[in-house]
Amino acid sequence: MKFHDQIDFNRLIGTHTILYGETNTKKTYFTAEFVKFLVNSNNFAPKQISILDFAPRLQKFGDLKIGGRIDDFYPESVQCRNISFEGGIIPPRLTAKNKQELYKFAQLNYEKTHKSLEKFSQNPTKILIINDISIYLHLGDKKYLLDIIKKTHTFFGNSYYGSSIKGNFTFFFTLKEKRSVNYLIKKLNKSYRTGLR
Repeated sequence: MKFHDQIDFNRLIGTHTILYGETNTKKTYFTAEFVKFLVNSNNFAPKQISILDFAPRLQKFGDLKIGGRIDDFYPESVQCRNISFEGGIIPPRLTAKNKQELYKFAQLNYEKTHKSLEKFSQNPTKILIINDISIYLHLGDKKYLLDIIKKTHTFFGNSYYGSSIKGNFTFFFTLKEKRSVNYLIKKLNKSYRTGLR
């Protein structure tokens, strides 16, 4: 189903929702808008809203804009329970020069994102927001992630799902990512493809 600007966020409360699509299709923007809606509704204390932001900071690679975090679009998200980690996320396919570097960068990202998920799992809140799920799914366990999502009353996350980010040695890497995202699409209550006309 296509995600659009007029969607009623009230209908997503109490559901588990994933947005998926190409780069530059407003996935992070819509996620930030959902956080803004939650904070402004006064029905939820900001500390009931856990944010795991796995996206790299906004970067340009040729014509591609990659990354962008929730606080770039909604600075007031700092009021929420942000479960952070030290150091940044490396976009593996765009940064690596060979297959070895690809998996090295993915492993570094996995270690950071998995620790954040563990912290949430040990002390879950009713609401969980994850920006750029695919960063975890490069090497992470999709079933472990799903189990964590199921602990929540409301989940809203987004993931890259496309073909614009690629390289000569990234085919199987991207294939695993797509299969993992497809798994979540089938298992969660609601899924929306961004960027469709």
